[in-house]
Amino acid sequence: MNRNRIQTLEKRALVVFHDLLWVPLAIGLAYWVDSGLRVSVPLATPGYLGLVGLALPVYALTFWFFGCYRGVWRFASLPDLMRIVKAVAIGTLATDLLLVILGHLTVIPRVTLILAPVLLVVGTGGGRMIYRVVKEEWSHHGRESRKRALIVGAGRAGEQLVRELLRHREFAPIAFVDDQSDLLGHEIHGVRVLGSLANLPALLAQLDIDMVLIAIRLIPREKLDQILRSCAERRVPCRTIPSGVELALGRVEGIPLRPLTVTDLIGRDPVTMDQTEVSRWIQGKRVFVTGGGGSIGSELCRQVARHLPALLTIVDHSEYNLYRIDQQLAREYPGLIFNTLLEDVTNRERMDWLFEKAQPEIVLHSAAYKHVPLVEDNPVSSVWNNVFGTKVVADCAVAHGVSHFVFISTDKTVNPTNIMGTTKRLGELYCQALKASAPTRFVIVRFGNVLASVGSVVPLFEEQIIRGGPVTVTHPEVTRYFMTIVEATNLILQAGALGREGDVFVLDMGPPIRIQDLAESMIRLSGFVPGRDIRIEHIGLRPGEKLHEELFYQDEKLRQSSHPKLLLARGNVLDLEVLERGLDHLRETLLAGDQEGVIRLLKTLVPSYTPRVDAEGSETIPHLSP
Repeated sequence: MNRNRIQTLEKRALVVFHDLLWVPLAIGLAYWVDSGLRVSVPLATPGYLGLVGLALPVYALTFWFFGCYRGVWRFASLPDLMRIVKAVAIGTLATDLLLVILGHLTVIPRVTLILAPVLLVVGTGGGRMIYRVVKEEWSHHGRESRKRALIVGAGRAGEQLVRELLRHREFAPIAFVDDQSDLLGHEIHGVRVLGSLANLPALLAQLDIDMVLIAIRLIPREKLDQILRSCAERRVPCRTIPSGVELALGRVEGIPLRPLTVTDLIGRDPVTMDQTEVSRWIQGKRVFVTGGGGSIGSELCRQVARHLPALLTIVDHSEYNLYRIDQQLAREYPGLIFNTLLEDVTNRERMDWLFEKAQPEIVLHSAAYKHVPLVEDNPVSSVWNNVFGTKVVADCAVAHGVSHFVFISTDKTVNPTNIMGTTKRLGELYCQALKASAPTRFVIVRFGNVLASVGSVVPLFEEQIIRGGPVTVTHPEVTRYFMTIVEATNLILQAGALGREGDVFVLDMGPPIRIQDLAESMIRLSGFVPGRDIRIEHIGLRPGEKLHEELFYQDEKLRQSSHPKLLLARGNVLDLEVLERGLDHLRETLLAGDQEGVIRLLKTLVPSYTPRVDAEGSETIPHLSP
């Protein structure tokens, strides 16, 4: 038996001894009161020893039955006291019943029968409360040496946070701020509400605060930015309590605090999915993921693994990315049956062979070139990968009887101004055309930028801030829709499970975020002041970029799906034969190396494609290299 286990048993034995010692003490005190507080009351007062002999084993059983020894004295609270009251009440009834059966009830004074249980509750419960008070006062000793914390939010989460902080030695809670005026001047566990968020800058200086702790589960972006401004000016770091999702996943231990992240800057509640529906869709199925080593693809693989597929086949053409997801799945899901395959989705022969071997029932097609400026500079490779890679995988899915095919698209497909969005739009059109003529259920999932994904703006800003700036923003008014990687993968799987409801699924992502605001907030999040410590530089829109993205075409008929945060769109479906003739022409042009011809054909196949016009009024033509 290890030392910790022995110490636990020793502490529990002391608690049991304490409670049982109070049984004869409470009965003796009750007798003493009944005798008029005469000191000369002998121990052998009639009925005393018999009552103690009956009561001890009965109360021992009821204390154990009602869980009086599960609680920790240092954290003793009202639920612990209620358990003691219940145990004493039932124990008293049982003891009185035994006295009646034995015919000894008339020997015991009435005052003793009534007063002894009350004294027993006071003694056993009071001991716990005194211990807690002493421990907390001891933990407060040396408070000046702890970090002085100001808490934003005096609601339930703030109360729980203060209670937790008072039990630890890291922080000394000094004050609250809260915008609810009726809380001003009130105290919570001895910590006073001293003002609203508007008073935060002055309070940081007056109270010499070392840390700001945000105790609001979902704080609006505007308020968070206000807090970050005040903290950055005073060089005071911030932490926050975890979200409800993090708590549900068990990601938090000890004091419920973590550093603020970019995800907090979105300022909205992350969208969750119906796990039961998704699990029913995936469990026991053979799942095939392309681009499975990328930011979205690898998270898709992790999500799928949780739902116990019969087989998970992962395809990627990046050796390093494939190695990483292979190692992670092997470590975290030892019972998962999966294959990691280094393949090119544009190779029809290899894809046919893989589909024949894996026999997938569900295909999640994530493989694509997605970085807009790089795709602009490399149109041929991008069209091969994004258009014909999608065509190859979709054709294989139909040929091999795949039940569900989920195509991962982007908001840049709507009225595209770049080649990336145009190639993904062609993928959408091809999947919609196939759906009209094939038994495979094709589903398209369209969403905005993914926070912290490879090649996105967030890692770039983080790197620039670490270097001391400048942080480069293309245009002061440019906006984008943002979502987290987990949200994106949740959306993909939820849409796949609901695929019978429509063609194109789009997440309701709330209002778009101004990139300038995101850059300033990230600088403050790092403890700096924008413009003073780190400069923001506007470099102009890059090739293919536009100021504001869109989520739907005007002619797409919108309706609500069964999921409250998923919208459905259904547009005009092209004739498959006509589209295939156009794609054949596009393939011939690619093979001929005619990059300008490729751009012209993209405009023909996707009439909504309009290359961005530069300052001189001419179209921004992709850089052409031999």
